[in-house]
Amino acid sequence: MTVSATADVKPIGVRTPLDCCQTPAGADLENAAKLNEMIGASWMSQAVYAAAELRIADLLAQGDQHADTLAAASGCQPTSLLRLLRALASLGLCLENDDGSYALTAMGALLRTDARNSLRSWAIWWGRRQWSWWGNLAYSVKTGDSARRLATGHQGYQHLEMDPEVAALFNQAMVEMSRLVAGEVAGVVVALAPERVVDVGGGYGEVLVAVLAAHPTLQAILFDLPHTLDGARGRIAAAGMAQRCELLSGSFFDFIPGGGDIYILKSVLHNWDDARCALLLANCHRAMAHCSRLLIVERLLPARMTGSLADQAVARADLNMLVGVGGRERQLAEYHSLLTAAGFAVAAEHALALGFSVIVATRR
Repeated sequence: MTVSATADVKPIGVRTPLDCCQTPAGADLENAAKLNEMIGASWMSQAVYAAAELRIADLLAQGDQHADTLAAASGCQPTSLLRLLRALASLGLCLENDDGSYALTAMGALLRTDARNSLRSWAIWWGRRQWSWWGNLAYSVKTGDSARRLATGHQGYQHLEMDPEVAALFNQAMVEMSRLVAGEVAGVVVALAPERVVDVGGGYGEVLVAVLAAHPTLQAILFDLPHTLDGARGRIAAAGMAQRCELLSGSFFDFIPGGGDIYILKSVLHNWDDARCALLLANCHRAMAHCSRLLIVERLLPARMTGSLADQAVARADLNMLVGVGGRERQLAEYHSLLTAAGFAVAAEHALALGFSVIVATRR
């Protein structure tokens, strides 16, 4: 039998069984390692959630402790808790001492219940609730429907009205996220020298408390649904602002109270599609005086995505809105279009921390 001299030659791009068994090298190996990290990245949020749920930061705040001592205090199996502590140490949330005990780091301290800028409730909300909806991201991408609606049968935030415990966790998580930019928002408000501020859909009032603290003569209205205001009442009173802040209940799709110089929409519009945003903005326009100003506080999508951490954060937030409530983050130009259609003109835009911005709009 005669064998062709070209029998061992294969076209470029054609793989043989042997190729599939070869270890990748160079750029291929680096890309495979990076992709592998992405594929398994959910372990980090679940490790943080477990630490928050088990109050590990609260326990370590009492002093450095060994795993068996922490296990007894938290009701955990010692060896399993040791494995979690090692994972948390790899993330920088705690560190292992030479004697085998564990100490809390500054970042880990943000999971303390009593920390000024605690993110414990946010970690629990993400790990206990949001986590399950992300498992149906492909469904949301294919259908445009939220994975939360698929799981609960309810769109938007309707299910919160039926479960006070879940609603309280959600609202406390929103307090923690709002607190990170509340001071900067207050600075923008104070610079506009208003007499009365209306926080529309303001939750437990974290942003409004910061605004009132920065402006001692300011009066305010916190406008939200009745079940949300039940929780806000205590927060406003604890801050000593009850005499300066009126709580009004209602749906911003029905009406918005008048009488404000400044109207704040903090992380509200990203919950809704363009049609619902148009209705909400029309109600704002109707409630506002000609000299009033509207402040929209949202994360902004860049005009073009890069690989920056900031872009990854807003991309994650955008997909989170898709699976969670069917909402979306938007580019600045998209907010301009929504505002123009509702009779507003954009007067200014201020960049804040964590990818947030304040868009200041006036009535045309």
